[in-house]
Amino acid sequence: MRRATVTRRTGETDITVTIDLDGTGACDIETGVGFFDHMLSALGRHSLCDLSVHAKGDTWVDDHHTVEDVGIVLGQAIRQALGDKSGITRFSDATVCMDEALVLAAIDVSGRGELFWDVPLSAEKVGTFDTELGHEFFAGLARDAGITLHVREIAGENAHHVLECAFKAVARALRQAVSHDARVSGIPSTKGSL
Repeated sequence: MRRATVTRRTGETDITVTIDLDGTGACDIETGVGFFDHMLSALGRHSLCDLSVHAKGDTWVDDHHTVEDVGIVLGQAIRQALGDKSGITRFSDATVCMDEALVLAAIDVSGRGELFWDVPLSAEKVGTFDTELGHEFFAGLARDAGITLHVREIAGENAHHVLECAFKAVARALRQAVSHDARVSGIPSTKGSL
C-alpha cells in the first residue's frame, strides 16, 4: 500500500498530509488559503492521488509559511509513500493547457530533489494569493519528495490560468512517474538505487 501520513509542527505552521499514490483523486483540503486549496484539489484530482491536507498557519502574517510548509510536508509524504521506488515508471512529462495558458512539467523520481522553474507570471496576486508562492510550494515539494521537477510556461497571459496549468501539469506528470510499470523489475536505475 503506497500511502503515507506526515505531520509537521513549527512555531509558524501545524500541518498534516496524507497521500495515497494509488487513489482515485479524492481530496480533503483545508489550509486557510482559498486559492491554494483550489490548486491542491486540482493536484490531487489530476494525479489520481487521494490527498488530505489540513494546515493551520500564521496567515495573519501572510500565506508564505503555510504554502511553503505544505510543499515540504507533501514532498515528505510522497517520498515515504514511494518506499524503495521498485517498479515505478520514474520519468514522465505532461503538457496542460487552459484557455491561453500552456505549461509543461517533467519529473524524474531521481532521489535528487530540485526544482527548475521558468514560469513568468503577469500579476503579483491572484485574489489575495501571492503568485510567487507557486515557486515556493513546488521547491519544497521537489526537494523533500526527492524528485527533479521542471516546470515551464510555454504560453500564457492570465496568472490564474498559468498557475492552474502548472499544478495540473505537475499532477499529470506525477501520476505517470509514480505509476507501476509491469515491465520494470526492481529499481528503474542502472545504479540499482534511487
